Amino acid sequence: MHGLHLTADLYQCQGPQHLMLEAEAIAQLCLAEVHNAGLSCMADKWVSFPGCDGRPGGVTGTVLLAESHLAIHTWPESGSVTIDVYVCNFSGDNSAKAHALMDAVIAAYAPGKLLRQQLQRGELAK
Repeated sequence: MHGLHLTADLYQCQGPQHLMLEAEAIAQLCLAEVHNAGLSCMADKWVSFPGCDGRPGGVTGTVLLAESHLAIHTWPESGSVTIDVYVCNFSGDNSAKAHALMDAVIAAYAPGKLLRQQLQRGELAK
């Protein structure tokens, strides 16, 4: 097992409001960017949360990739988003594709503040 795990915490997002609130819009964005990055969607699932105290609820979703996964969570009440991209490198190095996917989704949200992290997972078999 060997792969790359990327995370991003987005704050003060200035992107379109429907990308914080509407599961279908977020799904369209994520599925298009998975395709554009050259990764393979196997399935996806999206959940919209109810609002609370007059504030809208967020969305959680995941795209199951042949290479692993993309997960996203929105918090419209604070203008925040978390993104998680993990790719395995079993049949080839998918690292550039993972970075392209992450960069494209981040750009759509136009965060004012961004915290990115990456972790190499596992090791190459010898």
